[in-house]
Amino acid sequence: MWSFLVPFFTETPEAPLILPDSVQKANLAEAVNKIIHLDVGDMLRSLLSESVWILVKILIALAIYFIGRWIVRRIVRLLDAAFERRQVDTSLRSFLRNTVKVVFTLILLMIVVQTLGVNVTSLIALFSAATLAIGMALSGTAQNFAGGVMILLMKPYRVGDFISAQGQSGTVREIKLFSTVITTGDNQTIYIPNNSIATAIIDNYSTSETRRVDWTIGISYGDDVDAARRALLDLLAADSRVLKDPAPVVWVAALADSSVNLSVRAWVKNADYWDVFFENNEKIYKLLPLKGISFPFPQMDVHVKQN
Repeated sequence: MWSFLVPFFTETPEAPLILPDSVQKANLAEAVNKIIHLDVGDMLRSLLSESVWILVKILIALAIYFIGRWIVRRIVRLLDAAFERRQVDTSLRSFLRNTVKVVFTLILLMIVVQTLGVNVTSLIALFSAATLAIGMALSGTAQNFAGGVMILLMKPYRVGDFISAQGQSGTVREIKLFSTVITTGDNQTIYIPNNSIATAIIDNYSTSETRRVDWTIGISYGDDVDAARRALLDLLAADSRVLKDPAPVVWVAALADSSVNLSVRAWVKNADYWDVFFENNEKIYKLLPLKGISFPFPQMDVHVKQN
């Protein structure tokens, strides 16, 4: 439609970019003549046809996107159902669900872009180059992804386990592509990068059904150690949450500067650990004075010599 402008902007061996004045005047006259005799109706019909076709492609792309998004959600639900039937580990289930969702969403976006008429091959090449550049800039993100894979393969913890790592303690709520989500005892949500936690020391308190509770009780020098031991063992024996096997024990742990330190140990179920620990702290504080056992304060003997 605008072909009459081509001579002004094209360069060929036969037609150099800078033309003589006579040729330029002839081309200008020809262009003006075409503009004068331009068929506005044909131009409008051409624009309308192109606009309708562009609108149709946009509507088709939107339809593909919404239908594809529904299909992706359906595939994720089917995967969840299959994992549930096969009793796949919850941690692995969450990781695979997120991975599949991301992959299918990227495929859907490529189909939508191709429907709009964009050259997907060039786009893929551009995307690959951008991915390489971004990957070099965000190497830590790739390491976090690799760390998540290692966690799922080695299984140092699973969803629902109570762990302590990177200075944080809580229950594992989800293992994502790049981070592990834990919930602390006071209901805070902590995100720990997978690369950091995969190479860190992890305390997993949920691998065994039972856990040992430890108390360190300081009594005064001169107090009856046997009386204190009997009182503490009777207190633990009266608690139904304390396991009989292994039986609770009370040992003299240290002869400290201001106190005789007793080490009290008892085994409980994982779920009862904190309740037993805190409740018996209070009971011990109230019980021992009734048995004639005192809690010493830090003290120092000062001897003054006169010359």
